[in-house]
Amino acid sequence: MPDRSAASELAERAMRSVLLSLSHRKSLGRLATKVPVTRRMVGRFVAGETMEEALPAIERLHDQGMRTTVDVLGESVTAEVDARAACADYLALLDALPARGLDRNVSLKPSQMGAKIDEALARENIGAVVAKAIETGAFVRIDMEDHRYTDRTLDLWRELRPADRSNGADVGVVIQAALRRSEQDVEAIVAEGGRIRLCKGAYKEPESVAFQDKAEVDEAYERLMLRLLRSGTYPALATHDVRIIKRAIEVATAEGIGRDAFEFQMLYGVRRDLQDELCAAGWRVRVYVPFGGQWYPYFMRRLAERPANVSFLLRNLWRERGRA
Repeated sequence: MPDRSAASELAERAMRSVLLSLSHRKSLGRLATKVPVTRRMVGRFVAGETMEEALPAIERLHDQGMRTTVDVLGESVTAEVDARAACADYLALLDALPARGLDRNVSLKPSQMGAKIDEALARENIGAVVAKAIETGAFVRIDMEDHRYTDRTLDLWRELRPADRSNGADVGVVIQAALRRSEQDVEAIVAEGGRIRLCKGAYKEPESVAFQDKAEVDEAYERLMLRLLRSGTYPALATHDVRIIKRAIEVATAEGIGRDAFEFQMLYGVRRDLQDELCAAGWRVRVYVPFGGQWYPYFMRRLAERPANVSFLLRNLWRERGRA
């Protein structure tokens, strides 16, 4: 008799592969942004298309006791004017957040800042955002993209991280547990006192550089998580996996690791019940809040990460069909 769990994992992996492939289809993205049904459903995962739309959503999260990091959606920019526009959006955001008494914490992608056009352009744009962060006492997280950009992203982090962090300004980086190299990267970053957001990884990667089985990725995540919890570098544990979250709490409690020594990070609109539960229990929760018109690739990766997200989409499609 076939192993149902193995069959389920194969089906989930196949679905994930299809959705990740679709995330790169620009023609589908252009169509999706024009369809009212899709745009309404995206509101579950995206706080708005403009900063003005997103700020009230961020304020609501703060009222609920959540911390936030804000992402202006966009990636794989191919025109310099778009990269500079993205930089300007972040500069405006870093003025708006403190003006409203909100967390001075943002996340950005190197490819959005022009890394695929010219590394010097990306360095200039990210450098401008970091300079604004130093001025306003903000934290900038440089997101990690697919494995081809890992070394360049880490180089940017090392080059742009401010030496004087006395006013709270700092630059952090992301490590993907699925990549086989990540254990080595974690050790190097910890030795430098860097702040890591640990995630499982949302990109389709070849077997030569990344674990393919869910069990292997989970094992790698837990191993790196325990190393970071014990490192004293205030890691951000980005996961919605209840088993892993319980393991983190178990270790922190047993080893006397303070609740102010790390935080859980979760995506806007994903497992809101779990976010509320952890926050009510006194654990630090930071919500990754994206906004912007370039939401299609981000939206497709959120669907790829969890079957529950696909179920959510299908339920909403059915409801919309009933209203037609």
